[in-house]
Amino acid sequence: MTTFKNPYLQGLLAPVTEEVTAHDLPVTGRIPSGLRGRYLRIGPNPLGPVGPDGPVGPDGPVGPDGPDGPDGPDEDASYHWFTGDGMVHGIRLRDGRAEWYRNRWVRSRDVVERLGEPWAGGPLVEGFDQSPNTHVIEHAGETYALIEGGSRPYRLDHELRTLGPCDFGGTLKGGYTAHTKKDPDTGELHAIGYFFGWEHLEYTVLSTDGRIVRSVEIPVADSPMVHDFALTQKYVVIYDLPITFSMRLAEEGLSLPYAWNPKHPARVGLMSRDGGAEDIRWIDIPPCWVFHTLNAYDSGSGSGSGSYDDGDRVVVDLVSFPSFMHGGRLEGNPPPTLDRWTIDPVRGSVRQETVDDRAQEFPRVDERLLTRPHRYGYTVTAEAVVQNQAGEALMKHDYVDGSSETRLFPAGSGVGEAVFVPSGSFSAEDDGYLMALTFDPERQGTDLVIIASQDFAGEPVATVHLPVRVPLGFHGTWAPDAA
Repeated sequence: MTTFKNPYLQGLLAPVTEEVTAHDLPVTGRIPSGLRGRYLRIGPNPLGPVGPDGPVGPDGPVGPDGPDGPDGPDEDASYHWFTGDGMVHGIRLRDGRAEWYRNRWVRSRDVVERLGEPWAGGPLVEGFDQSPNTHVIEHAGETYALIEGGSRPYRLDHELRTLGPCDFGGTLKGGYTAHTKKDPDTGELHAIGYFFGWEHLEYTVLSTDGRIVRSVEIPVADSPMVHDFALTQKYVVIYDLPITFSMRLAEEGLSLPYAWNPKHPARVGLMSRDGGAEDIRWIDIPPCWVFHTLNAYDSGSGSGSGSYDDGDRVVVDLVSFPSFMHGGRLEGNPPPTLDRWTIDPVRGSVRQETVDDRAQEFPRVDERLLTRPHRYGYTVTAEAVVQNQAGEALMKHDYVDGSSETRLFPAGSGVGEAVFVPSGSFSAEDDGYLMALTFDPERQGTDLVIIASQDFAGEPVATVHLPVRVPLGFHGTWAPDAA
């Protein structure tokens, strides 16, 4: 019997079917005693029907070949990796110990209906709701699971139980975003949200007490997807690029009805942080797509008054695709590269340079340097390397001397995004640790690796061995204990 195998439900992407709690995890090496907090990571983990033994995969029990096993029924061709129910994973570190691991579905109204549980309730946007699966962050003493496209954030407690959707005390007008930027000077959280039913983007600033204190509607055409943006000390940098909502794909039943639209011009906008939509300087650029920004900063002699000076420049480091999501799918796209955009608002130009042409994604930086010049950045890549084995890898880029280092993992490791954690509040840039989840093919389980960033290619400082496989997912964060 020939069955359809959805690529987003196979191998390391295959969803897990159980929520697990484990204490006193085994560790190889030594966890630095200064690491006190929770490493959190989120990703799609579609929940199917609930049987007598608990949740199962989207169409049946999950076996070694993914949902349904090798001979089960066809899988849903409409399922898209970006739309699966969110599952958050957490590892609690304290006093040199890995105290616990937990994984929990983010309980949207739909998820709890399938689980047969009561819904926590909370403010939705005209009933629009989705289990957040894209990012998990800590802000104002709260843990939030985030998603974009019109849904609200969900609050989680310290042990990852769902508390319900959130509108920041009634101050959030619509949905939110998956990618926020925290200003290290003010502690405020900046965001840009989008929704297919809007004719605008929504720029917001969330205060340190968890309320929206600034909101700007930015008119746009064609309902573009705006997954990320950039922030400097002077500007909000807006990407208006050619992936837009497709009514045709929606009518065909695709769960993510967004696709490459060659008729939608690509442009980047600069808005003064205290300005409005009417002040945005839009600059046309060649068609491309950006999922993720590494960092951005101001460079030049500009005054910061909102007017543009001849010496004004904005530097944006990011990962760029020449094009993406043709027909709404992830397969068959050209590889992304690590690029630098230097924006000249006076001349209305963007100089686009490739920093590293090897395929890579999920860029991160020491977040204490967001909006400021940085030296180091970290990405995820996969290369054919020693003995013709395709090894998963992390990369470290030095923007001062132009060098890079590659840290290899065994083939099939599926290493995820690396989160930088400083060794102390006032430590120098790159004085700290990188945390990432990686699959161990030998023991068929996932590890949390802790790497000294200044010994990037050396042995991990510590490896925490989880009792389960964590499916490949999206973004994570380090949530330190309160001082």
